[in-house]
Amino acid sequence: MVRLCAVMLICLLGSLISVQAEAGQHWSAGYHRLTFLDPLDLQPMHAIAFYPSTDDKTVSKIEGYKIDAGEDATIAMGRFPLLMLSHGNTGTPLALHDLATSLARKGFVVVAVIHPGDNYLDHSRLGSLSNLYGRPLQISEAISAALIDPLLSPYVDAKQVGVIGYSAGGETALILAGAQPDLKRLRRYCEERPQDKDACTTRGELIVDRDDLRPEADPRVGAIMLMAPLTLMFGRQALADVHVPVLLYSGDGDQLLALDKNAQALARKLPQAPDFKLLPGAGHFVFIAPCSDEQKALMPGLCTDAEGVDRVSIHRSLSADAVRFFSDVLVQSSREGHAGLLTAHTD
Repeated sequence: MVRLCAVMLICLLGSLISVQAEAGQHWSAGYHRLTFLDPLDLQPMHAIAFYPSTDDKTVSKIEGYKIDAGEDATIAMGRFPLLMLSHGNTGTPLALHDLATSLARKGFVVVAVIHPGDNYLDHSRLGSLSNLYGRPLQISEAISAALIDPLLSPYVDAKQVGVIGYSAGGETALILAGAQPDLKRLRRYCEERPQDKDACTTRGELIVDRDDLRPEADPRVGAIMLMAPLTLMFGRQALADVHVPVLLYSGDGDQLLALDKNAQALARKLPQAPDFKLLPGAGHFVFIAPCSDEQKALMPGLCTDAEGVDRVSIHRSLSADAVRFFSDVLVQSSREGHAGLLTAHTD
């Protein structure tokens, strides 16, 4: 009887914490810097974790971005799902700051990883095997770092982990979910479409700088969200082991990644049909946070959308969809696990 009561208490507490996470509209967002070792060369790498906070709303400026979060603000009480954010080639996760802070205000911890060798300051691993296979390893290392971080670890639910991938980050997320890249597909694609200067920078032949690396899935990942993903290396067989729920976004005006060979092909070939949302007229960079006037002047190519495309409205829907998706597939599955534990002890 004592054991049964203890189990019931654990289940009830878990349920209450989940309810709190869903009802957190009053929360602001905080951010916390993480430093850990890159598994490829054991050099320091960095990430920024965004989380729900009980402090007043604060606007911070980080690397030129105005972000609705305060550094090391008081973290809200609860156990929150952990979401990893993987940016595109030569990019920065801060370009997706509005999605990260929106999720934080709704009860998620979002860890935005800066990929060494493939970010806006450092292109040294671009087009290499170490980048293709190393990025997922870096995300896995960031998961582990968040789960032992003194500030974050008491408030993160290790059984609720998801990954958000934008552009090349989508490739990274799929590998973490069990996909196995087919390098021959990249070679064939670049033979057919040599004009694709983004995917075919190395003419379809990745630089073999590390022959000891292989694609490694992370069993902790329970769901993935993909935005304009680079996925042309994944055929049906390469995706056979991807069994987690997928939320997939793309724009039909994407001029950077061929829609037919990436998002559309992925939607057809995944073993479990994704929740696929195709945005009319939207380009590749519509998923970057709406730009300030200063950013529009400095980066018009990244900040300008086609006529009739409302980036602000798209991001409002994108954030709401992300909250619903991860709440349904991570939080709900955790509740079912608690219920299963209770049933097992009462049989």
